[in-house]
Amino acid sequence: MTDSPTLSTGTIDGVNGNLIRVTFDQPVRLNEVGYARLHDKRLKAEIVRIRGKQCWLQVFEDTAGIRVGDVVEFTTELLSVELGPGLLTSIYDGLQNPLPQLAEKCGYFLERGEYIDGLDREKKWEFTPSVKAGDTVYAGDAVGTVPEGLFTHRIMVPFGWRGAYTVEEISEPLTCTVDTVIAKVKDPQGELREIRLYQNWPVKKAIQAYEERLRPTENMTTQVRILDTFFPVARGGTYCIPGPFGAGKTVLQQITSRRADVDVVIIAACGERAGEVVETLREFPELEDPRTGRSLMERTLIICNTSSMPVASREASVYTAVTIAEYYRQMGLHVLMLADSTSRWAQALRELSGRLEEIPGEEAFPAYLESVIASFYERGGVVRLRDGSVGSVTIGGSVSPAGGNFEEPVTQSTLKVVGAFHGLSRERSDQRRYPAVDPLESWSKYPSLVDVNKVDESRKILRAGREVEQMMKVVGEEGTALQDFITYLKADFLDEVYLQQDAFHDVDGSTSADRQKHVFSVIHAILTADLNFKSRDEARRTFIQWQQLAKDWNRMPMESDAFKQQEAKLTASVNDRRASGEEN
Repeated sequence: MTDSPTLSTGTIDGVNGNLIRVTFDQPVRLNEVGYARLHDKRLKAEIVRIRGKQCWLQVFEDTAGIRVGDVVEFTTELLSVELGPGLLTSIYDGLQNPLPQLAEKCGYFLERGEYIDGLDREKKWEFTPSVKAGDTVYAGDAVGTVPEGLFTHRIMVPFGWRGAYTVEEISEPLTCTVDTVIAKVKDPQGELREIRLYQNWPVKKAIQAYEERLRPTENMTTQVRILDTFFPVARGGTYCIPGPFGAGKTVLQQITSRRADVDVVIIAACGERAGEVVETLREFPELEDPRTGRSLMERTLIICNTSSMPVASREASVYTAVTIAEYYRQMGLHVLMLADSTSRWAQALRELSGRLEEIPGEEAFPAYLESVIASFYERGGVVRLRDGSVGSVTIGGSVSPAGGNFEEPVTQSTLKVVGAFHGLSRERSDQRRYPAVDPLESWSKYPSLVDVNKVDESRKILRAGREVEQMMKVVGEEGTALQDFITYLKADFLDEVYLQQDAFHDVDGSTSADRQKHVFSVIHAILTADLNFKSRDEARRTFIQWQQLAKDWNRMPMESDAFKQQEAKLTASVNDRRASGEEN
């Protein structure tokens, strides 16, 4: 990004990996940006601790070659991002450097000390004013708009301004760049301030230019049945997806980002393996957006920081992503921000904490890990803006606990602050049951699409079926009572036909809210039916028959005659069995 004017300097008197200790003369502040001089390069860094006349900075680059006595230039500016039109469809690193442009400039191997403006300074935008001279505006109010792909991008009064401002000058409709001054306003002290198409905002400070913060109550439909029905997420809510390697965290996030009922999707790859990130970068431009029929990338932004990049940038990538998410929320849009994975971010915090010689907490993570994770997830939420519109940021973070151990500190710290827990199971993924969300370990505090009493009854059947299954491993089917065996078959039926989905099928891959309500009512009626069979073999054959009918039903469009006929066939078969059971 554009270099800031240098106001003061300091001298390096200690280097420990990506951490440098600097002695300074002029005042500095926490999270201020500094540049470590390395020959003709300037390596970006952030102040993370201040003690007396010394401060510690984490460098966002490889520190090889930096020595004691080298100079650090301080900028007085906090670590910030540029917010304005042109963010969508972009692929950034953790410091908001556009990676395609950076690769074009540096080649295959990115060089140290190379920074590019986050927003294109040459691209033209069609500005249309929405206020007039003499109007009073406040922070976050729109003074005009520009079209950005699918959306009308609001040009807003900078979020950090306090008090009422009077519009002195406002541009007529024109074609301009992000650097163009489109308005001048007078602040409460009578001084003129300029408004451009973009503004800077410090990433570690939440944007609060709204009227009221609301409670998340409206469902964010993902069209994944096990999530929407059993473990729903609300717009503006928070959730986490912990699970062992290979259980399907990244795939579930990609499915959610494609089908979720939101306007903008922001993906922060904070320390994931380069192979998985490359797969995301290749697939997203090719994916069709179900809502528009165009490329999904048109309403997506990717913050890319792989495990091979400097470890300090993982933290920056998380905060960069959530700040941009808050920016689009200020336009009255619903934003889904996915962080993959927060465990790698926590590992970066652990490494930095160790180099700062702080007292370690559990498993050597910093003692303040829980508060850091909480402050991140708290930036999600639903807000009502001054113009009456409502926007939201929904945050979903995947967690990669070693060995799938949900008792480790990162998972436990996350569970204390999120509203839904989608725990992935190694056992279910090995059984090829996808999504591999464990229906007995997972939970949600948000309201379901369907009747909560029916959901509770279904989970009781799942739990009872699991207990019978464990018992049968010891005593066998012969030692199990017939009614217990029927309970086991009911639980397996629910798992096979409702909790699992074929993500590659055009119909079964996405189930609308209306369809989920209808299908679940039919499934619930089967689960609660009083079914009696003469033998276990008869019960098994019947449930296998019903499973096939229900699976075929899942693959039929809801509006088709075949859907209605298949439902009638399944219902009739169940009624016949119920009737014969009553006779027996």
